[in-house]
Amino acid sequence: MTLCDTTPTTTIAASAKTGHEAVVEQLLADGFDHMFGNPGTVEEGFLDALRLYPQMKYVLTLQESVAVLAADGYARATGKPALVQIHSTPGLGNAIGALYQAYRGHSPLVVIGGDAGIRYQGLDAQMAGDLVAMARPVTKYATMVQHPSSLLRTLRRAIKIAATAPQGPVYVCLPLDVLDAPTTEVVRPTSIPSTRVAPEPALVDEAARALVASATPMIYVGNGVAASEAQGELARVAELLGAEAWDVDGGDVNLRYDHPLYQGATGHMFGAHSKPILSRGDANLIVGTYLLPEVFPETGDVLAPAATTIHFDLNAYEIAKNHPADLAAVCDPKLALAALAERIEQIITPAQMKSAHERTQLLAKRKAEAEQTARDQDEARVLSGGPLTFAPVAQALAAALPDDAIVFDEALTNSPPLTRYLPPRLARHYFCTRGGSLGVGIPGAIGAKAAHPDKTVVAVTGDGGSMYTIQALWTAARHGYDVKAIICNNRSYRLLQLNMTAFWEERGIAARQQPLPFDLSNPPLQFAAMAASYGVASARVSLVEEIEPSIRRMLDHPGPFLLEVELEGDVDPELVGVKCGQ
Repeated sequence: MTLCDTTPTTTIAASAKTGHEAVVEQLLADGFDHMFGNPGTVEEGFLDALRLYPQMKYVLTLQESVAVLAADGYARATGKPALVQIHSTPGLGNAIGALYQAYRGHSPLVVIGGDAGIRYQGLDAQMAGDLVAMARPVTKYATMVQHPSSLLRTLRRAIKIAATAPQGPVYVCLPLDVLDAPTTEVVRPTSIPSTRVAPEPALVDEAARALVASATPMIYVGNGVAASEAQGELARVAELLGAEAWDVDGGDVNLRYDHPLYQGATGHMFGAHSKPILSRGDANLIVGTYLLPEVFPETGDVLAPAATTIHFDLNAYEIAKNHPADLAAVCDPKLALAALAERIEQIITPAQMKSAHERTQLLAKRKAEAEQTARDQDEARVLSGGPLTFAPVAQALAAALPDDAIVFDEALTNSPPLTRYLPPRLARHYFCTRGGSLGVGIPGAIGAKAAHPDKTVVAVTGDGGSMYTIQALWTAARHGYDVKAIICNNRSYRLLQLNMTAFWEERGIAARQQPLPFDLSNPPLQFAAMAASYGVASARVSLVEEIEPSIRRMLDHPGPFLLEVELEGDVDPELVGVKCGQ
């Protein structure tokens, strides 16, 4: 079959429908109109059937991880399930890392994958493999359709599981011989149960009394808050208590970053960084997350021994998983926080209100002072004439972007200046990487742009991270997605260098030359040439005076655009290739 061949792969009666067609109709009935995918031989019949359904847009990517990460961006921007189509064993293998990111971030992805057919599974044929077993560790649900009579039933079950909180990716293997067969199943929309469940009033009352009596209330939140659209309710509770609010499992906007009570994120890498924060409170409210998603977490207790801890989440598995809770409920964060705020307002005394107000003023003052100090340091570095940092780029970008721009932040070590000058405020308008994945920035922005074609969408990523999925630029050009990609080029895996420094300090080792495997300087990555090869315009910035005109050129360009920013770096290009094995 050639790419232009539209001959059906199976001849059936004109009045009958094959599984190929029934699957597309089921997906359309459930509101899917974008399919992010990368095709293979065993999916040819299914892709051939797509010509009958022009309302389903196939977004072609050049590798399966790009398809998954773009769908992840689409799901996060809409709050609805997104659809992915991938190839069989090799394709699923390519997608595993991206699926892990979606799994850790509770992204509702419906992933459909092909297989040569059930009839061939006993022959250990080419591309044979236990697809369900491969997918199971990184999905909420994984299955293979075994018979045409349960094709749509199985697909609806998977869609329901993906869309039901706590959401997550699912994988459905669709064997070719099952899809080739006629189907008699009726297409009907999938039933999605509501999880808007409130905690018991007695538990809310007890939690409210513990929190208002607290001298140092602390709030720790995760993406469960954003998923339930509870940002307003969270702000109300924090303001009533005068409580510090910390992201412990961020990725979306749970509380606007410029809110005086928002304190940033606890450490995602080292528990030693988070513990001093978590041990301060005498009453702790945990919502929409678990404690703590770090690479090197503390193995002992992290909360103050006498503190009262309240834990609300829709995911029962996450509650008190690592650290105990005195009061806990499986409930919707939005309803739980609304009920908690109402009860706090009813019982809080004037003296307690005064204390909460004083805490808020103090926290606001400290935050403003820290912010100004950071801005002063940024300005001093610019005036010094040293190597370019990302701060002036972020400042110029903030001045040029519309208020409703969507930003996909994979800047990592450059995220602090980005969010300092462009503080995320709107729900579903700022996203960052989850699950420790790299390469999500550009594909994620493509997914967000597909969901919101009327909005300006910017991806900010690094040189190392962008190279995991740089071919996503081709998808942007092919489908006309006007995505703006900013690549922070410090010619290194800068985050690994910072973690290496922390490793040395933790062990009392004197600083020395960074490992050469962290060095990307030789040969230099040619991002302008890469962009041109994918049909994308580009510009390069290395001086402060080039920043503003380059950003304006990027935003004014009618199509995808790559802006490379050359930043200071700790690199040794002269040593790369000289030392054996490096």
